[in-house]
Amino acid sequence: MLNKADLVMHRTALTKMLAKASAKSTEVNSLSPRKERRLFRVIPPDQALGAIPDQLRTPLLEEYSNLMLNFLEQRWSPTELSGGRFCEIVYTILDGYSSGTYASSPSKPRNFVTACQQLEQRTSLPRSLRILIPRLLPGLYEIRNNRGVGHVGGDVDPNRMDSTAVVSIVCWIMAELVRVFHNLSTREAQIVADSLAEIKVPLVWRKDELKRILDPKISQKDQILILLSTEVSSVKLETLFSWLDGKNKGYFKKNLRELHSKRLIEYSETEDEVLILPPGSNYVSEYLNNWSR
Repeated sequence: MLNKADLVMHRTALTKMLAKASAKSTEVNSLSPRKERRLFRVIPPDQALGAIPDQLRTPLLEEYSNLMLNFLEQRWSPTELSGGRFCEIVYTILDGYSSGTYASSPSKPRNFVTACQQLEQRTSLPRSLRILIPRLLPGLYEIRNNRGVGHVGGDVDPNRMDSTAVVSIVCWIMAELVRVFHNLSTREAQIVADSLAEIKVPLVWRKDELKRILDPKISQKDQILILLSTEVSSVKLETLFSWLDGKNKGYFKKNLRELHSKRLIEYSETEDEVLILPPGSNYVSEYLNNWSR
């Protein structure tokens, strides 16, 4: 039986507010599709952050993906708990990067706040790894520890507001790690970081920028949802149409409008792009679970 976590795309969980905030935090000039394709030929997702040893890189990517999936499914407590574990992994990476010797596994320092403050004294680190990230980690960790998540009796119960803050900070940290380790622009780093949240769907074959649904009997509407669930952000209409190997663009757009009316996707003809919404991701998860039986 396929695991549900192996079938769901994470990054589509971000709300429009988060998407707009992320866009404002990156460079104003976005990459052309051609430059994006050239970037991924240089840094494919499976090679991103390759300078980090596997014993830390793997837990980092797994926690990042788990956090995004939990947020997508509106499971606030697991999202915030995952944010705490993410902090411990990132701290371990920064500590190893600055000392030149990486730990064999992620670990929690005895006093997390003090340990992060001590990273500021390690002048060999780039400024964002020495100042910005170490100052963000304690606040992220605080949500896990004292907001009714890791312990009972917190000020509030786990909620969307706190989980949204967790996801925003985690996404920024991931992009910044990619930017520093690969010497990229902020826009390029965000593209690569987004791709790290992608989970492979068995029904989808891919090669470079091309994707295909392997079962041609699946309806075009379901194919659209499945393909969108494998992407970390919005998809250009022309790209999606090419993945479907479509012949009738009018029928294609009709299906998009129907899916949009059901709030399974966010479709904008003026912006020429489409994004899967949480109900659409939930539909894909159920569909794939049934398909795997």
